[in-house]
Amino acid sequence: MKLEARRGGWTGGPAVADVPAAAVLEVSGAVLEWTVDDPDGAAAPRMTVTDVAAADWLWRVVGPESHAALVSGSELAEVDLLPDALAPLRRLAIGYWLRRWWPESSRDGIVRLDPALLDGELALLVSSAQEFFTEDTLDSDVEGLLAPHRAALSALERGGDPRVVEVVRACVDLADDSGVWADDLAAAPIPAAAGRREDYALAAGRDGERSRGAIASGVASVDWLAVPPRTFDAAEHTVDWSVDAADASVFATVRVALTDGASAAGVPVRLQAGAVSATGVLDRNGTAALPMVNTDGDELTEIQAWDHGWSTTTVTVGPGRPDTAEAAALRDRIRELARTRLAQPGPDAFLAEIVAAESDY
Repeated sequence: MKLEARRGGWTGGPAVADVPAAAVLEVSGAVLEWTVDDPDGAAAPRMTVTDVAAADWLWRVVGPESHAALVSGSELAEVDLLPDALAPLRRLAIGYWLRRWWPESSRDGIVRLDPALLDGELALLVSSAQEFFTEDTLDSDVEGLLAPHRAALSALERGGDPRVVEVVRACVDLADDSGVWADDLAAAPIPAAAGRREDYALAAGRDGERSRGAIASGVASVDWLAVPPRTFDAAEHTVDWSVDAADASVFATVRVALTDGASAAGVPVRLQAGAVSATGVLDRNGTAALPMVNTDGDELTEIQAWDHGWSTTTVTVGPGRPDTAEAAALRDRIRELARTRLAQPGPDAFLAEIVAAESDY
């Protein structure tokens, strides 16, 4: 790998797919990136070293001589990466990718990963890789991974699966050593059990109802980059919208399918159709009823609404821009990867994935 000096640091390695198809790991003084569906799972990462002094682990992955060349500050360095040293870092990056981007969907039949089990596995991996986290980073927070799951991990242990019990007991030991679960820490609520495939058709039927007698209606999709993780069903066309009139008012009704037990309270939503729009926030159930206004801020009348052309309507969930075909294609790619990982768990599979796949019958 060639590393080039840039802005006081180093960068190099293969091109990486756009988020959410990139697995990213922040270690001390550097950021590592892999393409999650790269057929060569051992491919070298894209490496950006922002602080050579803080990245005192570099010698572990490039060897002492290459590390010395980087520290010397030359403009270009050719380094040979050590695959065995990088393997646990890539697995950590994949774990965080699962946590951030797993496309849980009742409509598409992609089962949820138990968040307590996944976070517990990640906490154990981070703890075992402390030599790469000599300074605090976004991805080194063991306490943040374990703290919300005291009650949920206890419930998983009572389930009796020996593989899960082993992980839970290791997490308990880690929490005790780091003082994560003080006696006065309130136990977190136990997450709902993962759904089974036979439940999905019922859920999809309820979410898919359309407004009757609306002035206009349609569907849209959620841009994953604009919304909180683990909140919205990751299928396409999960946003149902309609323009309705009642009591001399015209309003937009928006309904967005959620994941099991999630709340969408406060997530921004906007419907735009040419010169008219409706803006507000979703409630916890993923719905909103918003007054339609024109560019002057005046409320739309029913006659104006019936005369308006609604064919260009877009709905944006979250503070992002309207959805694009490129973003939709990337989401399709991620859903296909998730199905593959569930159907054929590889060497980097997490127990949370294996347990989810076993429950999906």
